[in-house]
Amino acid sequence: MATTKTGWERDKRTHFDDIVLTYDRVRPEYPSELYEDILKYIGQSPGKTAVEIGAGTGKATAPFLDLGYSITAIEIGQNMADFLLRKFDEHKNFSVMVSSFEDAPLQENYYDLIYAASAFHWIDAKIGCPKAHSLLKKGGVIALFRYNAIAAVGDALYDEIQAIYEKYYYSYYPSSTRPTRKSKQDFEKPSEIYTSFRFEYLGVYGFKDILMKFYDATRTFNADEYILSLETMSDYIHLPDNIRTSLFSGIKETIIKHGNQHKVDYNYQLYMGRK
Repeated sequence: MATTKTGWERDKRTHFDDIVLTYDRVRPEYPSELYEDILKYIGQSPGKTAVEIGAGTGKATAPFLDLGYSITAIEIGQNMADFLLRKFDEHKNFSVMVSSFEDAPLQENYYDLIYAASAFHWIDAKIGCPKAHSLLKKGGVIALFRYNAIAAVGDALYDEIQAIYEKYYYSYYPSSTRPTRKSKQDFEKPSEIYTSFRFEYLGVYGFKDILMKFYDATRTFNADEYILSLETMSDYIHLPDNIRTSLFSGIKETIIKHGNQHKVDYNYQLYMGRK
């Protein structure tokens, strides 16, 4: 039986290497409160070591470098890796390994922190979760975080955009489900944890003191900015050109019609456990 395509298949995780500058320009930063909560959970002390999984363009790298962490960034794309090395070339406590996390040769029982920012869903969790546990020192922490756009069902602009999705997006990615407005309690369910991180519960892999926290944020885009943000998303990258062009044109025209402003609510999600 054929598998329904989604655009998020693991073999597509290298395509960001072709859009490095756009990715760095439009992908959001993470809230300072999120980092503060990670540090409180770990306990601050000098000389910490960390692995960042899927570092991308370093959106989540600087806060830990600035605190003196020695960071090994794992990045599967050579162009992304080169960008990281240029961006953080003044930091002697930073190195990049061009590899998938599953294949990266790393020292066991060595690291204080392993973290991933909007990247762990690309990892084979059956390999990645046990590996993260084995790499951490006793008491070491895994911190996984991401952001989720919250469906604004009932909002006129949002609903008009969804009608355009029905015509174009779902003609290529057939699905019986549609976006619904989810609460923080929804995101704590095993099924939603799986959607976010590709596993259902950190405790299965030996982690303890498990904690999930949330942070609210809002971004307002004009039409061009919103389309540019979509262009960095895996499912849109892999749409056929004619469908993507029609989808983006329809969304852009709709946003312009509504005053050229599209407000999107986000839920930043942090999921942590301790070895």
